[in-house]
Formats: sequence, C-alpha cells, structure tokens
Amino acid sequence: VTLVQSGGGLVQPGGSLNLSCAASGFSIGISAMTWYRQAPGMERELVASIGGYDGTTDYLDSVKGRFTISKDITKNTLYLTMNSLKPEDTGVYWCNARARKGLISLGNYWGQGTQVTVSS
Repeated sequence: VTLVQSGGGLVQPGGSLNLSCAASGFSIGISAMTWYRQAPGMERELVASIGGYDGTTDYLDSVKGRFTISKDITKNTLYLTMNSLKPEDTGVYWCNARARKGLISLGNYWGQGTQVTVSS
C-alpha cells in the first residue's frame, strides 16, 4: 500500500492549488480517505474527508465552500481542490487512507506530506 502526494507549493492569498494523492495496493472507491494539515506550532487537524462506499464528504468549518475533496476511481487518486486560499491555510498537508481491498481491511496509511504556503 502506498500513497504518493503531488501538488502544493506557494500561492498568493485568494489563489488556488490542487493536491493529489495517488494510491496503490488498495481500492480508494471503497476506502475512507481524508486530508489533514498541520500549521507550524499547531496540532494536526482534519481538513476534509470522503467516505468509502457512500462517498459522503465532510469539511473543517473554516474551509467549507472553498475546498473540495474528490476521488477518481479510474485513476485510484484522491484530490483536494483549494480555492480562495488564505494565509491561515498554510501548512503541511497529508492524505490518509483507511485502506480496504475487497472485504479486507488493510490498515491506516499516510502520504508523504506536501507543503502549502499562502503568502503575498
């Protein structure tokens, strides 16, 4: 099981970024997937989640209406689309999977993390 992240970088306030998390070794379509972030000096927080079978989404209040979590089952990839970015969105972002393959639970896995910096 691997999760390989891409995207992120430096953007000005009000800008947009897209994060990707390419999964292998399990099926994201039936696995609960989550994006977390951690700002300097702060605890890690859940940003957005998407359910396994039902695809139900949930968001941190401060990102509702600005961020969208989605997954492409054909590419086995999770996405986080981030619009109207604010300096307080700065931090390291990780994807997380409660990986499943068929009826088998494979465990909890993390991407390598990617830096998002929102600054003028």
